[in-house]
Amino acid sequence: MSKSTMAIIVYVLGLLFGALVLDLWSHETGPKALIGILWTALLLIALFFTDKNEQK
Repeated sequence: MSKSTMAIIVYVLGLLFGALVLDLWSHETGPKALIGILWTALLLIALFFTDKNEQK
């Protein structure tokens, strides 16, 4: 299993945790929406570095 696949699996699990436990997708999210944005940014950074390391 490649590192990028593992990063995507962790991302999806984190989204499910945020949706079910932290209730990020409710209509009253407010500043909690930033958690989802930061989580997505971390995924993009992880994918960038895994792709960069796999190309070497």
